[in-house]
Amino acid sequence: MRLSLLLPPVQPEVYPVVAGCPYAGCGGRHVQHWQAVPKPLRDTQFAEVVAHRYRCVRCGRTFRVYPRGVGHDQTSARLKGVATMFYVLGMSYGAVAIALSALGWPLSKVAVYYAVQEAGAAVAGLRREAVQRGGGRVAGLGVDLTSVRCAGQWLTVGIGVDAVRGTVLSLDLLPNGEAATLTAWVQDLASVLGATLLVSDDADSFKLAADANGMDQQVCKAHVGRNTDAWVEAMAPDVVADADGSLASIGVAPAQAVADIHELRRLMSERQPSEEASAALATIHHRYLSAAKPAKGEAMSLAYRLRLFSLDRWNLWPRLTRYRTWEGPDGEALDGTNNACERAIGWWVKERYRSMRGYKRPESVLHVSRLIAAMGNALDGPGFALAEVIA
Repeated sequence: MRLSLLLPPVQPEVYPVVAGCPYAGCGGRHVQHWQAVPKPLRDTQFAEVVAHRYRCVRCGRTFRVYPRGVGHDQTSARLKGVATMFYVLGMSYGAVAIALSALGWPLSKVAVYYAVQEAGAAVAGLRREAVQRGGGRVAGLGVDLTSVRCAGQWLTVGIGVDAVRGTVLSLDLLPNGEAATLTAWVQDLASVLGATLLVSDDADSFKLAADANGMDQQVCKAHVGRNTDAWVEAMAPDVVADADGSLASIGVAPAQAVADIHELRRLMSERQPSEEASAALATIHHRYLSAAKPAKGEAMSLAYRLRLFSLDRWNLWPRLTRYRTWEGPDGEALDGTNNACERAIGWWVKERYRSMRGYKRPESVLHVSRLIAAMGNALDGPGFALAEVIA
């Protein structure tokens, strides 16, 4: 797993500026330094730091101020960061606790768990940071689904990325992968990110989501190519022999049908958005229009399957070739695939998940996956600052 992390620093001599009384309802702006007290600390370098107590002049209550990297508990932000780093790199909570103890920085398994969950919960939906990186908007939104096991059940995880830059924009738990659910999810993402183009695989539910939200769509050319090749390879032997005689019944010779399916494969492979290519798809489909729809309970004839497949490829054509002519507002271009989503799922969700027997809580799915995705987003910069998500 490729991650670039910046651990939270511990600076015993650096204290935050005290602006006033922290207690709700007081509002006092004048405080007095009351006492300096030693504070035991679990850290990679320091066993103790000094905490300063202040007293509010208005309400008389006291409060403590800790050095940078230290909070009210006895574990420093740096040690929490080390525990989080070990966990996201593949170690279990128990293994992290054992490793830290061996290094002389004892931390319980439960403390490791809380450190990871705290960091993950502090990573929001990733959208705000991603939009800022993209200059205020996202030209193309890539979406895909994956599944993870949690407490004996499979959960649907939706992931959205910047289709141009590959940055993870959103990682959400969805109730299911049905069209209505995906339509609402895509609408929410598109409205926040300002996206007008949807990039996805060949699933019909994403096509419906794009149409319902008035978005242009680019369907992954790799998915379509593999699906087309598999269909042609499976159908070719029956087409050559006109296995059920349905081709002869509509007046199409087997040789013509073989030529048609190979022409479909060629067009899907070359993906040239020309009028000639679109006309060729229309001609192939019209050749099989007279193939009869099967009665209820009957199997589809060979000719009818050719009719449906040629119609599907013809309807898919604008979505398949859009990347050839599409250009974003700042000259962005697409490669025609949904590889950005595939990489994000593989690197930031599945890579850590493979070493687990499953999650125990749905919240952990989001916390861990979002945390790792945020770290991945920071690969092209100085690194992910764990201090930003560890109190």
